[in-house]
Formats: sequence, C-alpha cells, structure tokens
Amino acid sequence: MDTSALRTALAGRKVEAVVIGASAGGVGALLRLLPGLPADYGCAVVAVLHIPDGRQSHLAGVFQQRMNLPVREAQDKEELASGTLYFAGSGYHLSVERDRSFSLSCEAPLHFARPAIDYLMESAADAYGPALMGILLTGANHDGAAGLAAIGAAGGLTVVQDPHEAEVPTMPQQAIRLRAPDLILPLEQIHTLLMMLENK
Repeated sequence: MDTSALRTALAGRKVEAVVIGASAGGVGALLRLLPGLPADYGCAVVAVLHIPDGRQSHLAGVFQQRMNLPVREAQDKEELASGTLYFAGSGYHLSVERDRSFSLSCEAPLHFARPAIDYLMESAADAYGPALMGILLTGANHDGAAGLAAIGAAGGLTVVQDPHEAEVPTMPQQAIRLRAPDLILPLEQIHTLLMMLENK
C-alpha cells in the first residue's frame, strides 16, 4: 500500500486528539479500525456512535476486551488523557471544553441523535484547532458533516471513510458534499494513518 498521501497529510502536524463519528455499521467499522493501537498511544481518541435513547451503552466494555490501551465511557468534567479511548455514553451530548475536559449536556437531540457527532466535533475543533484529527465513518444520516467541516475550518485534519466501502454511505457522502475532506480512505488505510501518528 502506498502511504505517500498519508505522509503528506501528516507533514508538519502534531495531532493531539482524534475524534471519530459513526452511526449504522459503526461498531463493525471501529472493530476494524481501532484494535492494534499501542497501550502508550500518543493521542486521546474519542468516539461517538448513535445509541438509542434509554439504551445503555456497552461499547467501552466490548472494546476494552480487544484493545491494548485503556477504554472508558467519557465522564463529565474528566480531562482528556493521551493513550485512552473514550466513548460517549447514551442519553447525553458529549463535548470538549476549551480546557480539554469533557462536558455532558441534555440539550435536544440533533439529527435525531443524542449523543450527536456534530456536538463532539465542533467543540473539539474549538479546543484543539490544528492539533485535531476528525474521522467520519459509515452512517445513515447527516450527523457529523457540519462537525467535520468545523474541524477542517479550524485547521484540523479531516478524514472520511470511502463511501464505496461504508456499510451505509449516507454520512460519508454528506460530509464530502459539505466540505471536501483532506483524505477519503478505506478503513485499512485509516488504521494505517492512526498508527503513523505514533511515528511522527
């Protein structure tokens, strides 16, 4: 696999946090994307998957069994730490404050979702600016498109799963339409990109 485009995208960047959004098909996509990251990974990784209201999220437990790095559900006022994978819990929007701590809120669902990907991505863009990577994966609605555009506008690196590979292409397609991402990649290459952050 030619990684020159990935190296070019990372040139001169210091990525401190990665935010990932997914909906329909997202658990399977993340299970291909995240295992293999080292226990001392140099970035904080935060993922929002659409969870039906009132349903408990078991994502942290499912992924902890498969990951080398610690996995937890993000808590209100908790500071983001590198080398940790965080999942948004159910029933609350998850955002990142300017001091790089989490905030949970009960505002109305956005794109029929709470947690919504846009909330996380737009707030993380404010907190991290060019030190942020945003990744949008498979999904059935338009959530995440505006958030990923905000990351790009703040100077962060924007990555969209190739719609041809996505289980449900609506979400990646909408993000591409709204603001051209830096990279459109299959999951295997997004995984390679995440691993390359370690070697910069």
